[in-house]
Amino acid sequence: MNWLVTLLMVSGVFFFAIGTIGILRLPDFYSRLHAAGKCDTLAATLAVSAIALYNLHDLSFASILVSWKVFFIVFFIFMASPTATHAITKAALIVGVEPWQRKGTRK
Repeated sequence: MNWLVTLLMVSGVFFFAIGTIGILRLPDFYSRLHAAGKCDTLAATLAVSAIALYNLHDLSFASILVSWKVFFIVFFIFMASPTATHAITKAALIVGVEPWQRKGTRK
């Protein structure tokens, strides 16, 4: 169980780092939001799942109940984060935020 928890936590931190690099390096609002939405959803899901599994070391009724609640939080993050990213992207498009285009491209 410890290996699985460690693997999930390390991979969650890895995807948080990749998302942060994407936010810093990508050229425009839409691609930055894409990196944030995808990587942060996966990273939060992995890290919070690791917390829920780590809580099951006890195997008492209280720890199982807490882990179920944490898995409901994981489900909420998994559903709400992409939805919020989509809503923010659509609002930016409506407001008129222009997508980035490479200058000097051939047609």
